[in-house]
Order: sequence, then structure tokens, then C-alpha cells
Amino acid sequence: MDKTQPHPMFKLATELGPLLVFFVANAKFNLFVATGAFMVAIIAAMIASYVVVRHVPLMAIVTGVIVIVFGTLTLVLHDETFIKVKPTIIYGLFAAILGGGLLFGRSFIAILFDQMFNLTPKGWRILTMRWALFFCGMAILNELIWRTQSTDFWVSFKVFGMVPLTMLFAMTQMPLIKRYRLEPVTLEASEAEAGDVSKG
Repeated sequence: MDKTQPHPMFKLATELGPLLVFFVANAKFNLFVATGAFMVAIIAAMIASYVVVRHVPLMAIVTGVIVIVFGTLTLVLHDETFIKVKPTIIYGLFAAILGGGLLFGRSFIAILFDQMFNLTPKGWRILTMRWALFFCGMAILNELIWRTQSTDFWVSFKVFGMVPLTMLFAMTQMPLIKRYRLEPVTLEASEAEAGDVSKG
């Protein structure tokens, strides 16, 4: 199946939309109502992505599954801990996938991020290591925030802190991507070339 690259604004909307729903619902009601609304919004975003571009990014699928599992545990057991630890699990999982791949000479950045860029083996290796370390840092940061701050602060940080930090980190990687970029660039080539980081 061909993968149509979505408009950047559409992609941003499907990523930020559920988080904004989560924030507003928590502000107006409570974390449990917000969790239920977040789960519905996540599912709606994945459906919208499939309807518009006939493709749901792997990262969105993994995130969606974990949100549904931990959101359900939060609601059924009426325990905020599950939804609060969810980002830690997601970031830790992504770090493990990227770091584990490197141990076997593989990079899963292009597949995980659904990005159209093609790099040299050295470029893939450096970029993968940087993102693995970033995800580790974000997992630790989430643990520190939810364990030491109020629920409202954690929700605000999740929406207005984690997202900007991730976008900022992504932008700081552009010089690296430009330095090690290869042409031509297609998503299929990116996924294929990302597989081997043992050379270079």
C-alpha cells in the first residue's frame, strides 16, 4: 500500500488534538474524565489518519495501544498512577527499540517516525543514538514530574512541556540530517537504508 505523506498541519492536528482534549477535559472536570476523553480522541485521530492518508504511523499505533491499555486500567481501578506512568512506558519503549536496534546494527528511526529522509549508515547511527538518549531523558523527566508535582501541573507539562521539548529536539537534529543526507529520498528507501548502520 502506498504511503501518502500527510500535510504537516494535518499531522500536527492528529498529534496535538488528543492532548488538547486531555488538557481541557482535566481543567473542566477531572483526570478520570480527561483520561476517557483522551482515549476517544486518540482513537479518532488514528481513524482520521487512516481515512485521509490510508496510513497510521507506527509511533501513533504504539502510543494509541498503550494509551488505551493504561487508560482503561486508570478508569477501571480508579487509580491516576496508570495514566501518569503511561508516558514513561512509551518513552522507555521507544528508547529500548532504538537502543536495542543499534546493538544489532539496525536503526528503526525512519520506520518509527514515518519520516522521508535517507541518511548514510553513520548518520543513522548518530541520529538513532541521540533519539534513544532523548527518550530516556523524557522518561526520567516524566517520573520526576508526576511523582513530585500536582496532577494539574503534570497535565499542563505533558501538553505544553513535553510536546515543545520534543519539537525543539527534533529541530536541533536538522543539521545532522542535512549533513548525512543521501538522495533520492523516498519513505521506502528511508526504511530500507535505515536497516543497516554497521557500515560507515
